[in-house]
Amino acid sequence: MPQLNQPLLDALQACVAACEQCASACLREDDVQMMVPCITLDRDCADICALAARLLARNSPHATHLLGECAEICRLCGAECAQHAAPHCQECAAACRRGEEACRQAMAA
Repeated sequence: MPQLNQPLLDALQACVAACEQCASACLREDDVQMMVPCITLDRDCADICALAARLLARNSPHATHLLGECAEICRLCGAECAQHAAPHCQECAAACRRGEEACRQAMAA
């Protein structure tokens, strides 16, 4: 396992925050039912990114195994959020894209 990658850790933590904020904002939308897929992916992405960040912070050898899943959930969440015009969704989509890219770069290193 490579030593702690601070840019990756920062990207994951930013993604967690953006996903949590997006899910909370989606719950306040007029048509919450329409936002269920977004909320579900936000929550899943926040959880996976948070776990990956914790494993990276403790330099766990298991962090490497989680990066592929983290990149995939970031991709899926970013794509879902990008479909919605709300600013919180657009901000989340951008954070997810950065998280995905950071995970893919770390896996390639």
